[in-house]
Amino acid sequence: MLGIKIIQQNNVGLVTFLGKYSRQFESGLHFYIPFFEHVKTVSLQSQPLALPVQTGITKDNASISIQVTLNYRITNAERYTFGNSNSIQSMAYQVSGTLRDIIGSMDLDEVLNSTEKINTSLMQNIGDLTNTYGVMIERVQIGDLTPSQGVSEAMENQITASKNKQATISQAQGEAEQIRLSTDAKNAAKIATAKADKQQTEIEADAQAYATKIKADAEQYRIDQLQQALAKADPKYFNAQSIEAISEAGKQGNLIIVPNDDNDSFGQLAAFGKMLKDNK
Repeated sequence: MLGIKIIQQNNVGLVTFLGKYSRQFESGLHFYIPFFEHVKTVSLQSQPLALPVQTGITKDNASISIQVTLNYRITNAERYTFGNSNSIQSMAYQVSGTLRDIIGSMDLDEVLNSTEKINTSLMQNIGDLTNTYGVMIERVQIGDLTPSQGVSEAMENQITASKNKQATISQAQGEAEQIRLSTDAKNAAKIATAKADKQQTEIEADAQAYATKIKADAEQYRIDQLQQALAKADPKYFNAQSIEAISEAGKQGNLIIVPNDDNDSFGQLAAFGKMLKDNK
């Protein structure tokens, strides 16, 4: 009597005869001898695995916890099943040890800011585990990176101090900028006032100079007109004016002064003086 075994796609069947590995069934329909032969199905599909939280010590002696997940698939079902008592656990141990070595070669800041670098380095160091455990790691993902409580507090204090320092610097820069703007405004106002005063002084000076010029022009015009009138006047006009002036002077006293050129014209000066005296 034969037994029937159907192996699903992307799986293999490991056949043991009386407890000893005999052969491998690929996907499809297969026959075996019951009671003497046993068939164990092994999946070749990619499978995820979340490792326990790993704790590592960085190069600068900071303790940090790391969450790691990975994807693996079985590439050698015989070695995976019969080569190790627990290939998955052995693989996890090797990943954890390699990860701690990588963390120990980096500073804390580098670890916190280089998850992609850690992934790449871990994949390169693990390599192909097919020859050892019959599995191959396809992908490693570094999850949360959590420093210890003491390190976290120190980092928070450092961040707070950095923020306070930056705030102080920003405030000082703002105050300096405000003072600069205020000083610039005051200087601009002083310059504007000085320009306005200068312009007003120039306007007043120009107006005064213009008024002086107008006054001088008017005086010159008066003198010119007087000179023209005197040039056209008849000599008899001046004699008449002289007589009038003498008459006025005679009213004030007995002493009368006349020009020498007009002595002949005033031959009757005594009679004229007597007449002035009588009138007085």
